[in-house]
Amino acid sequence: MQLVLCSASPRRKELLARAGVRFTVTPSHIDETLRPGESALGYVRRMAVEKAAPQRRPGQVALAADTIVVVDGDVLGKPRDRSDAQRMLAALSGREHRVITAVCVNDAVREVETAVWFARLTSRQLAFIVDSGDGDDKAGAYAVQGVAGAFITAIDGSFSNVIGLPMAETLDMLAQAGVELPWT
Repeated sequence: MQLVLCSASPRRKELLARAGVRFTVTPSHIDETLRPGESALGYVRRMAVEKAAPQRRPGQVALAADTIVVVDGDVLGKPRDRSDAQRMLAALSGREHRVITAVCVNDAVREVETAVWFARLTSRQLAFIVDSGDGDDKAGAYAVQGVAGAFITAIDGSFSNVIGLPMAETLDMLAQAGVELPWT
């Protein structure tokens, strides 16, 4: 079965490639607007399913994922600009938040949740992270594997989930869908 990654994320591509998984990339372009009254879990599931839907074809397996950051029940997506990034990181400073990724393989969906704690950020640290641009296109305005990683004090759960693709769960789903993995 040919695997199609329905994502332009360089991080998802790198995670799969490091695991030795062969795939092609066909990014999905969908409206990622949170609907009024939509729960965080409902939103992230819907995004993953809608991203995979266009690539569901005979002979291929569609893999799509969506990652969000949730703090105080609020969904933090990608920042609109550096001011929005500063607002998001200030909300995460000194506290716990959840990173939720929904993975869709064909029509199967699984969510993975990881708790992450940030150190209390000084105004200079906050400005340093924001000015780096490292989180400009990332949920919650940060990348755990980037500059902000130096300020994360604890992670409870999947590290690769915080990057954007929970690998243990994803590989299990791919195997169940008939994708040939390097060790099979």
